[in-house]
Amino acid sequence: MFKQLISTFAIAAVGGVVGVGAYKYVGEDNKPVIFQQAQPQVYHSAGMTAAPQDFVEAASKTTDVVVHIKAAQTKAATSMQMNPFRDFFGDDFFGGEDGMPSPQVGTGSGVIVSADGYIVTNNHVIDNADELTVTLHDNRSFKAKVIGADPSTDLALIKIEAEKLPAVMMGNSDAVKIGEWVLAVGNPFNLTSTVTAGIVSAKARNINILRTKDRNGKGLPPIEAFIQTDAAVNPGNSGGALVNTKGELVGINTAIASQTGSYSGYSFAVPVNIVKKVMEDLLKFGVVQRAFLGITIRDMNSELAREMDVNIVEGVYVDSVMANGSAFDGGVKKKDIIIKIDEMPVKTVPQLQEMIGRKRPSDEVKLTVLRDGKEKTLNMTLKNRDNKKEVVKKSPDNVIDVLGVELESIDEKTAKKLNVSGGVKVKDISSGKIRMNTDMREGFIITKVDRQTVKSVDDINNILKDKRGGVMLEGIYETAPNSVYYYAFGM
Repeated sequence: MFKQLISTFAIAAVGGVVGVGAYKYVGEDNKPVIFQQAQPQVYHSAGMTAAPQDFVEAASKTTDVVVHIKAAQTKAATSMQMNPFRDFFGDDFFGGEDGMPSPQVGTGSGVIVSADGYIVTNNHVIDNADELTVTLHDNRSFKAKVIGADPSTDLALIKIEAEKLPAVMMGNSDAVKIGEWVLAVGNPFNLTSTVTAGIVSAKARNINILRTKDRNGKGLPPIEAFIQTDAAVNPGNSGGALVNTKGELVGINTAIASQTGSYSGYSFAVPVNIVKKVMEDLLKFGVVQRAFLGITIRDMNSELAREMDVNIVEGVYVDSVMANGSAFDGGVKKKDIIIKIDEMPVKTVPQLQEMIGRKRPSDEVKLTVLRDGKEKTLNMTLKNRDNKKEVVKKSPDNVIDVLGVELESIDEKTAKKLNVSGGVKVKDISSGKIRMNTDMREGFIITKVDRQTVKSVDDINNILKDKRGGVMLEGIYETAPNSVYYYAFGM
């Protein structure tokens, strides 16, 4: 399986990396706080160029296509362990005397990508939300539904029921140059339609901010090849547009490097070429299609070059090759140095991950490697992480994700105690149909779904995988063994 090794690069003390979605816990204090995703550090390198005469044209093409997103958790409030600021602010800030957390409201930005209402944003803007409200530049508001999300790139696609909307012009992130002027457009601190300018200071930046697994321990390795800029980005800018001076979308603003949670000089955006691929996958397949080379890798550097006795300090060194993977079948060997993909130079691990991340299983690629001091070209057909060339289909596990629960089958002892033939216990409730539409509590034991007996998670998947319309759940609580019914929510 393709494994990510952290690339080696210089680090300076400029503070933690912070996601730029803004969250407000509605309680006695009503103060805004920022959701912090990670605490690695990065450094900034940039060359200054002369500014264009003005940014009026680019701004005028972009402000109408950037929307404000409010993500609310309207049912059960956020669990304490999900709140990264409880230890700092204390229980009184997040709830009442009983310590129960208060409802959470997050705000962010999004970019309209089609006239019929499709909007791209960050996954961390909409993650765990029960209700999404999108406000357009003209102040019209719509409820939105999630089409799909990909935590491995921190992207999500949502949709509102509207027509004839202005849509952003798509650019090409490969064509973006270091030193080029760009605009960041979003809604920082709930200040709608805010435009800031800066330059591209680095590309293919890995800041180790993206999570790789969902609550069930599943997920894809992250792709981090951010465009780094010094355009001012603040909480609420998450999911907003990074555009060039032509008004073309070149990235989706995602994070900042900050010690305070506010902008202090560095911001990061997902390249639009990754955005386009993720959007297409979510629309066509329902899930993101990822291709894997099947190798473990690291960045070349001067120390490794001396060890290998080569005159190259850029490229991607192959530590190992997995049997039957794409690279194995294509002839890649341990100690090869990858220097090109499809004739495009490869200098770092994030660059390689971005290029392969745009591919799908069954795509053909050409790798140029340095082996024994000589360049060698290798052709291969990409596979998925299961070493298959087929497109990955939406898993039945996604039914459980739609419900928003973590489940486990009860043992025979518990079933006998409760006088039931079996059942499935709800261990955790997060965002999804159940929390949005019922008052179910953790610990509920589901014994029937639509009057059909269930004894395992697979039973629930099989009953609901092709379900359309209302669902009825029947079960019991261990502390109150009378039958309880939850119904009238649709799949």
